[in-house]
Amino acid sequence: MSDVKPAVVLLSGGLDSATVLAMAKADGFTPVTLTFRYGQRHAAEIETAAKLAAKAEVVRHVVADIDLRAFGGSALTADIDVPKHRSDAEIGEGIPITYVPARNTVFLSFALALAETTQSYDVFIGVNALDYSGYPDCRPEFVRAFEDVMNLATKAGVEGARPFTLHTPLIDMTKAQIIKAGTALGVDYAETLSCYDPTPDGRHCGSCDACHLRRKGFRDAGMDDPTPYAA
Repeated sequence: MSDVKPAVVLLSGGLDSATVLAMAKADGFTPVTLTFRYGQRHAAEIETAAKLAAKAEVVRHVVADIDLRAFGGSALTADIDVPKHRSDAEIGEGIPITYVPARNTVFLSFALALAETTQSYDVFIGVNALDYSGYPDCRPEFVRAFEDVMNLATKAGVEGARPFTLHTPLIDMTKAQIIKAGTALGVDYAETLSCYDPTPDGRHCGSCDACHLRRKGFRDAGMDDPTPYAA
């Protein structure tokens, strides 16, 4: 019997997904990584993800093309300003305009198809329910519901040797805890991109919610922040 444990890891190029990839490898999985070109304004993350996948020596890196700009409704896919300079309290209140409608549902559906075709019963995603921007598709309730869908809606889920598992190792961690865990696994966060509105030369804007949470994470972890910020 093969000792290979295949898995699909959603890899956006950001801090969280880079950490999840390192965790999956540390747990003995052989990852296939999946990145989306979905019409996002911060398309530099696609190249960042490819570099992270290459450095991690994944067996296969897939970039799926979908166009969520057709629906709009988000500052990441439409001509809407990205919120800047928000406080912790403001970030923690309500669902921001950077929420992309049903994005994680769409992404996980693609990940499920890739998992089924690669005989992977394990899917990893870097959702977080503590230091995050209030997105409804990052909550434990959503994760549990989608794991049920994985096992109800696929041939592999119905006839396979074992159930699908949706792994969310970061869901109960603070950003500082994530950074500490990833650093211990050798993640170089200077090679990741979290910003919602990066500059043309690839620097983090330093003012959006993602940059705010990233800065706070390094500060709370008591670690040097290697991120190139524009401001």
